[in-house]
Amino acid sequence: MTYAIETQGLTRRFGRFTAVDSVSLTVPSGTVMGLLGPNGAGKTTLIRMLLGSLTPTAGTGRVLGHDLRTGAEAIRQQVGYMSQRFSLYRDLTVAENLAFFGRVYGLTGDALAARQEELLAWAGLLDHRRTVAGDLGGGLRQRLAFACAILHRPSLLLLDEATSGVDPMSRRKFWDLIYGLADGGTTVLVTTHYMDEAAHCDRLAMMSAGRLVAVGTPRELRENYAGGGGLEQVFVRLAQTGPGT
Repeated sequence: MTYAIETQGLTRRFGRFTAVDSVSLTVPSGTVMGLLGPNGAGKTTLIRMLLGSLTPTAGTGRVLGHDLRTGAEAIRQQVGYMSQRFSLYRDLTVAENLAFFGRVYGLTGDALAARQEELLAWAGLLDHRRTVAGDLGGGLRQRLAFACAILHRPSLLLLDEATSGVDPMSRRKFWDLIYGLADGGTTVLVTTHYMDEAAHCDRLAMMSAGRLVAVGTPRELRENYAGGGGLEQVFVRLAQTGPGT
């Protein structure tokens, strides 16, 4: 088995505060891994280290075969990233945003034009190509951000609360897009607060107070920590007591 992400004892401290505490995690290539935890659990800090934008205080890690400390630039070229906060240019149109980020990733000419049309159709944005991004509804904005994150066909996609605040129908469309990518071999790591989304991940990793408290399939976690009950029960129990009880 090959792994898109491998960490061992990965730690990040800010002064006396430990945001991520000795996290050892493997994410098999081509899977959808859900990362769950309450606010302040360390999920975003972990993702920033995986992106190579934040240097670990301790521990080791590799993303797509590149060392987190020495291969940050290579990691950023091969990874797509999308956060909850809409980070594109609100005063540019949908098509202009795609063209801009395509050039950032080195696409030009016919290759960029073809990829732009492909993603407009794939994300259901053909009718909105001339719409200014700031005028889009929440679900459409997230689809645009998603399309920009995969312009360069990344092998790994990191989604940090990407569906938070959008309506249920938009979330369903968003996950249809995620599953389509995973079926094509892309590895996806997604943080979410929605248990219905978590239930459809191949595997889940649960964090609490900076530590990784459980990893497994949704079924394994329900059986091991909730007696076959729902993921909500698993989430609450692990957040309160940790994995050893």
